[in-house]
Amino acid sequence: MPQPIRKPIVLITGIAGNVGSALSAALSADYHVVGMDVSEPADGGDWIKIDLTSDTSVSNAMREFRYRFGDHIAAVVHLAAYFDFTGERKSLYEQVNVEGTQRLLRALHGLKVEQFVYSGTMLVHQATAPGARIDESAPIRPRWAYPESKAAAERVIAVHGDIPYVLLHLAGLYDEQVAVPTLAQQIARIYERDFKSYLYAGDLDAGQSMIHKDDMVDAFRRTIDRRAQLSGDLTVLVGEPDAMSYQELQEALGELIHGEEWKTLSLPPPLAKAGAWLQSAAEPLVPDAIDHGEKPFIQPFMIEIASDHYALDIRRARELLGWEPKHNIADVLPQLVAALKRDPPAWYRANGITPPAWLSAAEEEDTRPEKLRRQAEAEFRLSHRSNLAGPWSIAALGAWLIASPPTLGTMSTALVWSDLISGACLLLFGLLTLSWRLAWLRWLTAIVGLWVLFAPLVFWTNNAAAYLNDTLVGTAAIALAVALPPTPGISPVAESMGPTIPPGWEYSPSAWSERIPIMLLALVGLLVSRYMAAYQLGHANTVWEPFFDVPGPKNGTETIITSSVSEAWPVPDAGLGALVYILEIITGAIGSTRRWRTMPWLVTLFGILIVPLGVVSITFIIIQPIVIGTWCTLCLIGAAAMVMQIPYSLDELVATGQFLLRRKRAGKNLLWIFFTGDTDEDSDADRAAPDAKQAEKLKGGVNYPWTLLVCIAIGLWLMTTRLTVGAEGSMANADHLIGSLAITVAVTALAEVGRPVRLLNILLGVALLITPFVYDAGALSLWSSLVCGVGLIGFSLPRGVVRLRYGDWNRWLV
Repeated sequence: MPQPIRKPIVLITGIAGNVGSALSAALSADYHVVGMDVSEPADGGDWIKIDLTSDTSVSNAMREFRYRFGDHIAAVVHLAAYFDFTGERKSLYEQVNVEGTQRLLRALHGLKVEQFVYSGTMLVHQATAPGARIDESAPIRPRWAYPESKAAAERVIAVHGDIPYVLLHLAGLYDEQVAVPTLAQQIARIYERDFKSYLYAGDLDAGQSMIHKDDMVDAFRRTIDRRAQLSGDLTVLVGEPDAMSYQELQEALGELIHGEEWKTLSLPPPLAKAGAWLQSAAEPLVPDAIDHGEKPFIQPFMIEIASDHYALDIRRARELLGWEPKHNIADVLPQLVAALKRDPPAWYRANGITPPAWLSAAEEEDTRPEKLRRQAEAEFRLSHRSNLAGPWSIAALGAWLIASPPTLGTMSTALVWSDLISGACLLLFGLLTLSWRLAWLRWLTAIVGLWVLFAPLVFWTNNAAAYLNDTLVGTAAIALAVALPPTPGISPVAESMGPTIPPGWEYSPSAWSERIPIMLLALVGLLVSRYMAAYQLGHANTVWEPFFDVPGPKNGTETIITSSVSEAWPVPDAGLGALVYILEIITGAIGSTRRWRTMPWLVTLFGILIVPLGVVSITFIIIQPIVIGTWCTLCLIGAAAMVMQIPYSLDELVATGQFLLRRKRAGKNLLWIFFTGDTDEDSDADRAAPDAKQAEKLKGGVNYPWTLLVCIAIGLWLMTTRLTVGAEGSMANADHLIGSLAITVAVTALAEVGRPVRLLNILLGVALLITPFVYDAGALSLWSSLVCGVGLIGFSLPRGVVRLRYGDWNRWLV
């Protein structure tokens, strides 16, 4: 049996939404509100579940309504609708907005409904130009999927015919906490200083009318209250008559959020549309760990409507509803921004925007995100201002590179054009990065500098001056772009919070005492490699070789670096080696003593440049006497410099690996942290007395157990058995191979964190006990191999002293 209802009944679809719940609260004093939605409203009340995409669900919902509340309804307010901002014509627009409205109207047939109020949008109308207004007579010409579906739903309402209806064409909704997606995203872009926040592809004087939630609810209330006086087929525009232009919003938000003038540049629409399309097309290639699987908000269709202007003539709302907006977006904007600053994560959630990773991290660390952002930004700006010599110098390097070709003699046309274009890019990027807001362009500057280094090798220039010039300019450009502080891209949480020393460690593996030896060794390798590259490129007629000679016009080094192995590379391999050493020096200079957690990607790159490439260097040394039949003194020096870097780099790699594992266990976005860094657990060593902590840092993680030094000596002996014991053929080659590997293993094990690697030499020792009986070995060679094998096994068993703690890594240091 129907419940006895004394108040007029208002049925609201979509009551669980923001507007629905507010409207229900506003009407409850004078009306009996019944809600319909797919989910129960948070504030309870009379609610019936309904799915507008299902005939059965709609029929059952209306049957339940009749049973519980009878056949008389004062007003039906239809708020339920599907909405997204992709611009795609999704099937849900038709199923929910159009067919759902039709199902609802059919189900209402037979009930006495005094009024049907539809929540429409002003966007169904043809837009106007800045300075003009639209009224209800403006043509119905929606420009994208959502308003098209709303216009189609209104046609369904109009032809239904037996229920008086009012179509409220509403402006963009906002209140003190949330805003229509376009405005909320605009606020978020400016808050995050997103590069797109400085660009706009439409008319900067165009804007769209807005309406405060309280004013919208008041308009619905007045429409329902006056249902007896209103005509049965009425359309009313409801919104603030004046629209803040995009430019005015930009300026106001820049001042409110950052306290500064916000300059907005006009972007040609075709270029903007192409960029939006490219960004959307590339989204599937972007790991979900970075973009959360979300498509970019700005879609190509938005570029097409960017100049649409919606200022409203609301005379009909004034005359028929007695409605006048009591709020103005310009007056409420400070409160909306204040809500953002007060609790940024909550504001992002309320507006349905995924917060940046650093913001979520700051919330998890129970710190004040807005204070953290301001502090990090202030420190970044101060550091940038203190290092403006860097961008100016990059611009000067670009100008130098442009002016160089005429002064350097004969150069290939390709290299001339390369220098001219690269110089222009350096000049442009240098000037642009004078602005701290464009600091991210420094990474592009580094890429240009890398090409400048590489170009003489690609084009095999025979001009020594051009090669030297590009080497110096490219190196300086990369160093000035990325080695000078501040480093762009580091999370404010990583930059401002967290330890210098990893948890469970006694020193920072990113300390300068750890990096400087690597950089000095890389400098030795650079000088050697560049000297050999000059011979390969034809800049020098001979190469110094004090020990190894071969029959013919070339010495051992010249034979090696012009062999088929070297010439198999598409560029001079010695020049490529020099480039790698330059990158080692630069990457060694980048970042603070906390870079093991602030720049995991850089530590990984640093390790790749050293460890795998060190193995490549050893491989090249191994094949020299075996494949080519001679030695190269300079190659040996370069390889030794590369291999000696390995133990000094391992501890930083271990610390970074431990850090990433801890963050993964904490449920963090591992890929994002890999590129932007993060905070970490507190370190006991960080709380130690400063003098003690500094002393621990200076110790470092490399020491020299005598047992490992003996293993290195055994390796050197094995590499020279051709000279010392007369080893020949396969036996000599085996000694040389095992000796080279033994040295590499022992040197790597000099790092305390790499000490277990020494056990690999036991396998090499076993191999030495076997090889004399496999290959034709003389007596001296036989005894040499057996003694070295036993020695390598015996001296590899003791671990050697491990002085320091490395967190849970110590349990692996057997």
